[in-house]
Amino acid sequence: MDNLYVIKLGSSTVLNRPEIFGEIRRISERGGRVLLVAGGAEGIKRKYGQLGREMPFLTLPSGDEVRYCAPEEMPVIRAAYHEIILAEAAAALRELGLSVFAQVGGDNRVVTGTKAKPLKAVKDGRTLIVRDSLFGSYAEAHTAFLHSALDAYDVAILTPPIYDPALGDYINIDADVLAAHLAVDLGAQHLRFVTGTPGILQDIEDAGSTIRHVYPGEELPWVQGRMKQKVRAAAIALEQGAGDVCITGPHTLEGGGRTWFWNFPREAEEAGVGLLSKVSRIPSASYDEHELASFLLEEVRYPGVTGFIDEAGNIVFRRGSGPRTLLLLGHIDTVPYQWQAVNDEAGLTGRGVVDAKGSFVNFIHMLGEAEVPGDGTLLVIGAVEEEVSSSKGALHVRDHYPADAVIIGEPSGENSLTLGYYGLFKLEITVSRLQEHTAAKDSVSVIDELYAAADTIRRRVKEIDPDSLSSLIDVKHTNQKGLLSITGTLNFRISPAAGRDYSRSIALDDLGEDVRVEVLRATPGYANGRSDPLVKSFVRSFAKDGRTVHYIKKRGTSDMNTLAATWDGVPMVAYGPGDSSLDHTNREYLHFAEVLSSRTILREAVNEWFRLGGGV
Repeated sequence: MDNLYVIKLGSSTVLNRPEIFGEIRRISERGGRVLLVAGGAEGIKRKYGQLGREMPFLTLPSGDEVRYCAPEEMPVIRAAYHEIILAEAAAALRELGLSVFAQVGGDNRVVTGTKAKPLKAVKDGRTLIVRDSLFGSYAEAHTAFLHSALDAYDVAILTPPIYDPALGDYINIDADVLAAHLAVDLGAQHLRFVTGTPGILQDIEDAGSTIRHVYPGEELPWVQGRMKQKVRAAAIALEQGAGDVCITGPHTLEGGGRTWFWNFPREAEEAGVGLLSKVSRIPSASYDEHELASFLLEEVRYPGVTGFIDEAGNIVFRRGSGPRTLLLLGHIDTVPYQWQAVNDEAGLTGRGVVDAKGSFVNFIHMLGEAEVPGDGTLLVIGAVEEEVSSSKGALHVRDHYPADAVIIGEPSGENSLTLGYYGLFKLEITVSRLQEHTAAKDSVSVIDELYAAADTIRRRVKEIDPDSLSSLIDVKHTNQKGLLSITGTLNFRISPAAGRDYSRSIALDDLGEDVRVEVLRATPGYANGRSDPLVKSFVRSFAKDGRTVHYIKKRGTSDMNTLAATWDGVPMVAYGPGDSSLDHTNREYLHFAEVLSSRTILREAVNEWFRLGGGV
């Protein structure tokens, strides 16, 4: 599952702010995998105090003080991490019912590095060359082992120091930098640096002066002390292809201030594609939509607009309170896998930019740009789990947010309007029986039996819907103590002509005593007419822009189908920028010009719907 968090905690947070571990538990409960990287300053100070030993420091030519990691000090530093930082963090998490794997990074050579070159220090006004300081840089991690630990435990914890194989000893490393490198090498979706302030403050004395966004090449003269290392670590992570990156606090992941780091220029904001560029950089594969929903809840601020995250995890915005409701329903989840989004002069590439973040971001812009009359309500919802069988978000919308008309956010292309979609009939076919020799008389393998059952079902569906399409999309085979099992997922795209109750006419219980079929989804197709006020609103909008609308019906399935299964008489269309042939591919690319032109069409269509008296 693509939902790995790498979270860097300072030692003061680990030792003095136990509420952070409740936040981590909530991430785990949402299905997130969590790697904590913990710093050690407070723990090391405590350990030296226990030993009655003075902690040595070096003064650099810059005037900064750094801990002196002489060879004789390294055992003390390691003990501080083992006995204090790791012990207390693991105990706090276990008290919350979480399973924990915890170790110093260098133990068992899980994380290795290279000792730094001799450094210059200043003592009594003289410059010295210090050659024995055991401080260094990151080289690599045993990523296969760490992924196994992350799969086996709710939380994994790593700390400095790491191990230098050439030196044959442990070396210290900045924990923020360690977290950045681990996030890159493990392919983490989310990298968080938890600090004692609400993100980066422009004025350290003003907790409300959080800098919300940092763009490439920007100077940050107000950044001082330890915050410099966090900024440096964030830059390392972005340069090497990390997922979303932010500094958050004070001592919290939730409800505090956050500073986000982006790898696109600030000029994108002025060009009207800043929000799209940000949304595209926050990974949100199905089941991992929480971070994007939280970001949008914080980021979207328009007069008269209220927002919240509902029980299903959908992000919901409302403007107006009149009885005529127009619903703009997009989805914020994507299929895996995530690659780092990149802007160029013409557009951007990244997972989900076409399907369907471009469409949903245009919906969000309507909250500020559309004309909503006093008797109207504009409802903008980003649904979760559209890309998986559950359709959890759309089902919740269907049951809790009635509307008079619906625009679905899916790529139609700027010059087309989608009037309908095929439905989805998704089956899981399992064949199980005891193994036998393949040379036995009349022997038929479970694999043969699976394909035979699939062929029979295909023929039966064709009798009901000649226009249907089918594909066997997944097959898994197991042998458990001589019990052979094979499971296949059979997908059908069902045309609107098949009606709502097509699945009741397809027999699935007479395919053999070894065969079991489970219906995972039976969503009907849907086709909207061309004469209702919603379609007319788009026709007028296209005409105002000097265009003629092109109507299409898609063989895919969208949340339109889920709503249409029970919403009788509610007009629905889909509209959004992008080439839908790029959906779910590694070539997703969205042109900025199309984003902006389709936003204009959408805005005028929304305005026309309210003017035409839609919903009356």
